[in-house]
Amino acid sequence: MGSNHQQRLLSYTKLLTSHVNQGRHDQALSLFHHMHASPALALDPFVFPLALKSCAALHRPRLGASVHTHTIKTFLLSNPFVACAIVDMYGKCTSVSLARQMFDEILQRNVVVWNAMISLYTHSNHLSLALELFESMDVSPNASSYNSIIAGLSKLGDGSSQALVFYRRMQGSGVKPNLITLLAILPACVGLAALNLIREIHGYSTRTGIAPHPHLSSGLVEAYGRCGCLVYARYVFEHMRERDVVAWSSMVSAYALHGEAETALKIFEQMELAKVQPDGITFLGVLKACSHAGLADEAQKYFERMCEDYKLEVGSDHYACLVDVLSRAGRLYEAYEVIREMPVKVTAKAWGALLGACRNYGELELAQIAGRILIEIEPHNAANFVLLASIYAGAGRFEEAERVRREMKERGVKAMPGSSWVINQD
Repeated sequence: MGSNHQQRLLSYTKLLTSHVNQGRHDQALSLFHHMHASPALALDPFVFPLALKSCAALHRPRLGASVHTHTIKTFLLSNPFVACAIVDMYGKCTSVSLARQMFDEILQRNVVVWNAMISLYTHSNHLSLALELFESMDVSPNASSYNSIIAGLSKLGDGSSQALVFYRRMQGSGVKPNLITLLAILPACVGLAALNLIREIHGYSTRTGIAPHPHLSSGLVEAYGRCGCLVYARYVFEHMRERDVVAWSSMVSAYALHGEAETALKIFEQMELAKVQPDGITFLGVLKACSHAGLADEAQKYFERMCEDYKLEVGSDHYACLVDVLSRAGRLYEAYEVIREMPVKVTAKAWGALLGACRNYGELELAQIAGRILIEIEPHNAANFVLLASIYAGAGRFEEAERVRREMKERGVKAMPGSSWVINQD
């Protein structure tokens, strides 16, 4: 193979790599087609994974399959990077089961190929299959193998403790956790409210030099904040060189969550001054702060700014917060108006906030409306029946209270053990 030829192949491969990395997948595939059609160019194993990556990104299974056929003809399947790209392409374009079939046919599987298949399983929520495959690895798992499993488990509602078990197993096996591992395990720490584990991760990241990474710092601010450790959250936040929307929002939410509304709103002001664009989560924190402090007018003002100044999409949680703050302030009919005009699905949270406030303010008319609707939305939630009945009883309308209790019995709804008919509203 002449050096001139080598040069051409090299410059084409460089260009192809740049197209793929920059997400110019159409250009990548037409360049690949041109390279493939040049009889003088003997394509090497580096080219095929790039083409397959673009096939996966553009969802072109037939083109992917023809690239696959070509790799079989040129005996490149024994190259683990080519094999890995084929498994990945089938998983993303066709089906995970076809990817598995390909995986099973590959004779020389290195850790990269195993990880590709494990990652496909975790991304498509087939966690039990991912775990099964992990346990059957015939090569030593590396950080990526563990990371896929930890991230998959952390996302599961009840997977936090399993994720932690895997993190400990990773440490025990001598595989060093990296940035991706730490980002994956943090949600599990929040799920378990494991403050000492968050501190351990924080310490480890500082000792190993991972610490200054903005994603990790934001993740730590969020984790500390949600576990109620405002001092540490603030410490990490203050030491960040660049604060992204996650870091700012986490600080706002942390203070709002712990009833420090003034500080939460001050931080939001600083965020605007720092020219960081708030998102829906930021405003949820702001509205919750208003709600805890009973700042109904302010909540309406922020709500308007969210829609008008920032053109953000308002979700049912934002509406539920607004209903809550108006209800707590005794502005029940305004809250009811908000519910009636909501363009999104009205959640039980919003109606529940209204019903609870109706009881506190002895508002019977609205209580009947809210109570009835809540019973329709959540027919098996005993608390709604209990609350409505206690509102009737409180107003001296014992027959209606009795009717609600009867209905609850007929529907087979059981009150929680230990819950009385008189409910304390926080």
